[in-house]
Amino acid sequence: MITVVFSVFLLTLLVITALGVVRAQNLFTAVMLTGIFSLLMAANFFVLDAADVALTEAAVGAGISTVLLLGALGLTPREERASGAKRWLALVVTALTTVVLLYATFEQPRLGDPQAPVHQHVAPWYLEKTPELVDIPNVVTAVLGSYRGYDTLGEVIVVLTAGIGVLFLLGLPGAVGDRPRDDIAKGRTYLSHHLVPQVVGRLVIPFILLFALYVQFHGEYGPGGGFQAGAIFAAAMILYALIEGEREALTVISPKLLIWMMAGGALLYGSVGLVTMALGGNFLDYNVLHSNPVAGQQWGIIVIELGVGITVAGVLLAIYHAFAARGH
Repeated sequence: MITVVFSVFLLTLLVITALGVVRAQNLFTAVMLTGIFSLLMAANFFVLDAADVALTEAAVGAGISTVLLLGALGLTPREERASGAKRWLALVVTALTTVVLLYATFEQPRLGDPQAPVHQHVAPWYLEKTPELVDIPNVVTAVLGSYRGYDTLGEVIVVLTAGIGVLFLLGLPGAVGDRPRDDIAKGRTYLSHHLVPQVVGRLVIPFILLFALYVQFHGEYGPGGGFQAGAIFAAAMILYALIEGEREALTVISPKLLIWMMAGGALLYGSVGLVTMALGGNFLDYNVLHSNPVAGQQWGIIVIELGVGITVAGVLLAIYHAFAARGH
């Protein structure tokens, strides 16, 4: 009963926050409310026992998306321009979409129903065999890193390809020239006019980086992994760039290092598969990495998750710096 009441409370806050985002005229206020909305969504996922999805929403929605929107504020006016267009069409489309989604929920199985189709496929086998074959508590990490290692490698390649495509449009990170020189001389950054994010950012950035490392190397025992850790790390570095400036951020992680991170993580992942083949196993068959197959699975997952985190962080940072170089 307490869980139901709390869920209703969170959903109510979601609706209120969404209305606040729509009604906000100040863009900085809208960005902050968007971050709050993502945190509330993460809390909802956690209540539904989807801890890994909750962490992903917090890292990507409340973390990386918020700092990217803060960076975009440096290229836009602070207030939303008044629109003279009629909004009745958008209201009708939104209302119809809401009705369709509500109707679709009536066909869904009840929460926690053991007879739901998703629980009758391979999920029982994963839950039964993971302690024996991989011996890590987080079954999600075992599924993504081991059983579906091919799929995860494909996702990493997709992230890398998307990053390369964006950089072809915006320019390579090596072409980043920083903000206009008058801004540099006067010490202005994207958050120059917002004291609270500047002060809070300097305090939390070390803890964000520490949490990224925790998520990276603790993903087998709790929610997390390479994707979430890479997004959290990138969010911390982008926040640093927003506070201290592009030039200082690129001094910490140079453009050349960003390119190596983008490609190096994917190469590290693929190299694990080549090593397993060289040792007589199948591609991404971690059992051959150690005399004890279970230990081999654990070592393989740690290395490929590190590759995922490096590529995700490199791609997000490279895209941000290329975007920031465009100036006003």
